[in-house]
Amino acid sequence: MSHPDLLKAVSRPQREMLECLKSTGPASTAELARRLKVTDEAARRHILNLESQGWITGTTDRSQGSRAGRPVTLYQLTDAGDHLFPKRYDDLSLALLKMVVAVHGEGALKETLASIVDLQVAGWEERLAGKSLTSRMEILRGFYLEDDPFITIEQHEGNPVLVERNCPFQNVAHSEPRLCSTTVATLSRLLGYRVERTQRMQNGDGRCAFQVLLDQPIDPESYRFEFEPEPETGTEPLSTTPDEE
Repeated sequence: MSHPDLLKAVSRPQREMLECLKSTGPASTAELARRLKVTDEAARRHILNLESQGWITGTTDRSQGSRAGRPVTLYQLTDAGDHLFPKRYDDLSLALLKMVVAVHGEGALKETLASIVDLQVAGWEERLAGKSLTSRMEILRGFYLEDDPFITIEQHEGNPVLVERNCPFQNVAHSEPRLCSTTVATLSRLLGYRVERTQRMQNGDGRCAFQVLLDQPIDPESYRFEFEPEPETGTEPLSTTPDEE
């Protein structure tokens, strides 16, 4: 379910509370109760629920304390809560990519994506230094999002497979699949083996599977970025099994 769809799925009072915080900024429980025309107790229940979802957070504002000196808690949207509202990041990203190709050619797109891979590798190298392949795979479950519940490690014919079921760039990747080559290249360099994407969300597989080919080690220092090959048509999807705990 997309973020805007999540917003539609919450109860009307909680949706109105989120919309209120989006439009007017931080507010206290009393202010939210007044704007939603509910009791303070009802407002508190909605606040607790939205906090548990990670969509709002409270901060203490001592400048608005009561006569007794008790500070007031002001609630505001978290980054996750703000992303419940429609965004046009996908359109902007695709427009930028198209402009790079239109102005500088296909080679410039490849160079740009190769530079992105360099940055990603640099950002992960220290965390992975000295770790075993198994440990590196576990750490890379946070490749897209820290503590990502949608990335798992499976096995296929003795090779580990990193499986992503909730790509945060899915909309852009559907329009420009070459972007996924950055993930393949980054994982290859960080793991020291060639990585192949054997299942693709673009193909309707419902997930992306990045298989680590243990019989094809690579030198991360001399590795050159390339676009991943187009998938062969008519091939059977990769069958994987969950990695044993």
